[in-house]
Amino acid sequence: MNLPSTDQPAHTSVPAPAPAATAAPTPAGRPRARGALGPVGLVLAGGISVQFGGALAVSLMPRVGALGVVTLRLLVAAVVMLIVCRPRVRGHSRTDWGTVIAFGVTMAAMNGLFYQAVARIPLGPAVTLEVLGPLALSVLASRRAVNLVWAGLALGGVFLLSGGGFGDLDPVGVAFALGAGAMWATYIVFNARTGRRFPQADGLALAMAVAAVLFLPLGVVESGVRLLDPVTITLGAAVAVLSSVLPYTLELLALRRLPASTFAVLMSLEPGIAAVAGFLVLGQALSLTEALAIALVIAASMGAVRTQVGRGKAKSAQG
Repeated sequence: MNLPSTDQPAHTSVPAPAPAATAAPTPAGRPRARGALGPVGLVLAGGISVQFGGALAVSLMPRVGALGVVTLRLLVAAVVMLIVCRPRVRGHSRTDWGTVIAFGVTMAAMNGLFYQAVARIPLGPAVTLEVLGPLALSVLASRRAVNLVWAGLALGGVFLLSGGGFGDLDPVGVAFALGAGAMWATYIVFNARTGRRFPQADGLALAMAVAAVLFLPLGVVESGVRLLDPVTITLGAAVAVLSSVLPYTLELLALRRLPASTFAVLMSLEPGIAAVAGFLVLGQALSLTEALAIALVIAASMGAVRTQVGRGKAKSAQG
C-alpha cells in the first residue's frame, strides 16, 4: 500500500492521470462506473502482485537471507527499468541528482527494513505496521479534526495487533516494520519531487539503480557466492518482477484513466492482500484479533484518503 502524497498521486514516478477531457466519451445509457472497472482491476492486480512477490521473497530468505533477497530484487528491477525507460543521464542539474539520489537511498532503506521485518514477523502484520508511515503522512497533510478519528482507528488496530505489548510478535521485527513505514512516508515525498524533475519513469529508474548499487555490498557480505546460484537468481528475478516491474507497469496504465483518490483507496487494501498472500503462500494464519486489527488499519487508511481528497475538492470549489 502506498498512499499518494499531496503532490503526486502514486508511489511510482509516473505521469499524472490524463485530464478528463482526453478520456473517451461514455456511450449513452451506460453507467460511467463501468469505465473504471478496467483500471481498478489493474491496480488490484498490481497490489496482489506486490504482496505475493513479498511472500515469495520470504520463502527465498533461507537461501540468501533478507539482505540477499533485497539485493536481487533491486538489481533485477533496476536493470529492467533502465532497459525499458532508457533514462537520459545528461542535462540534469545538481539539485535533480541530489533528489534522485535521496530517493534511491530512501528506497534502499525502505526495502531493507521491510524485508528484515518479514524475516521475523508474518507478512500481514508487517505490512499493517508499515502502512502507519503513509497513514501518518496523509493525516498530517490534511490537518483536519476528523483525522483524529482515523488516527484513533489506526492506533486501535495497532493495539489489537500488539496484544497490549507485541507479546506474540518479535519486537525487533516490529521495530523494523515501523522503520520501513517511516521510510515509506519519506519515499512518497521524494517520489513526488523526483516525478516533478524527471519525465515519465526516468527518475524512478535512476533511483532504482542508485538503490541497487548501495545495497549490493550488503548483499554480497551476507550471501556471497550464494547470490550466483541459478535457482536463487531465477527466484530473485521473479520477486523483482512481481514486486516492482509488474506493479509499476500496471499502475502506470491504470493512472491514465483512474482518479488518484480511487487509486489511493485501493492501495489501502494492501495489508489485507498481504495477509491473504501470507496465508496462501507461507501458511501464516491470522487470529480473529489480528484480522480485526488489520481491518481497522485499512478503514483508517481509506478514511484518511477520503478526507484528504474531500479537502482538495473543497479548495478547488472555493477557488
